[in-house]
Amino acid sequence: MTTTTPTASPAPATPDGLDIRRIGGRIGAEVHGLDLAGDIAPETVRAVGAALLEHKALVFRGQHLDDAGQLRFASHFGELTTAHPTVPSVDGQPNILPVDGDEGIRANHWHTDVTFVRTPPKASTLRALVVPPYGGNTLIANTAAAYRDLPEPLRELADRLWAVHTNAHDYAEPRSEKAAEHRRQFVSRRYRTAHPVVRVHPESGERALFIGGFAQSLVGFGPSESRDLLRLLQSYVTRPENVVRIAWNPGDLVLFDNRITQHYAPDDYGDLPRLLHRVTVAGDVPAGVDGGRSRAVEGDDAAHYTPSAA
Repeated sequence: MTTTTPTASPAPATPDGLDIRRIGGRIGAEVHGLDLAGDIAPETVRAVGAALLEHKALVFRGQHLDDAGQLRFASHFGELTTAHPTVPSVDGQPNILPVDGDEGIRANHWHTDVTFVRTPPKASTLRALVVPPYGGNTLIANTAAAYRDLPEPLRELADRLWAVHTNAHDYAEPRSEKAAEHRRQFVSRRYRTAHPVVRVHPESGERALFIGGFAQSLVGFGPSESRDLLRLLQSYVTRPENVVRIAWNPGDLVLFDNRITQHYAPDDYGDLPRLLHRVTVAGDVPAGVDGGRSRAVEGDDAAHYTPSAA
């Protein structure tokens, strides 16, 4: 069996003044000529959406939005989730998650946002408020390119696999009381969800590996075999050619397609402060190659977090 990339619908014409510049061979582009604080015309939203499908991750430099501006921009791409299924939001902003770089609570593992629930987000926006003078970058990987890199026999196996994602897996020992409290919040509701290992993108039709740090076991396999197979598949996601590195400046905003990417924030900035705000767009129930859809194994449908249950 050979794998081909589905032909997407023709991209809308790029509006005057909008300049989309590729920054990685397989993933990532910077968008210039657009002020996110102003009114954005529907045709521009469509062009940005088409660029997101093509490039998976878009960087908007020097926007300096406030919380309201970030919420307004993210809402162009769909209904918003609340901040997180278990972790508190920014005070007074139920849709905004503070991504705080305090030591011990850093997201320095490869993951796709909130895959432990049945309807993970469609897209995520990250906005930089405080960034360290060095380090503190974000890496984003193209999981469709990773799938295409698989040898054919491994692709055929992956097409049939299901993984159980959970927020309550074994973590490293917390390094501080603040980290321990964050852990308690994170697992205050337990979720386990079975997702297809290969997800079919609902808009582009691309196949992509849908795994990452919350995927802890494979249905029908024991713990040892699960770890080995997931580690093998994950090694294709994190190949350097499938990854773009985003170096932050205060005021930057990144939009990425959570259905077809993973991301990682290297813990390489010591005790320096780093603060981003995250707003996520509600997604649908993932579907596999055979059309089967994700199902909850433990926990509720997280309706308090995402309004989408399609």
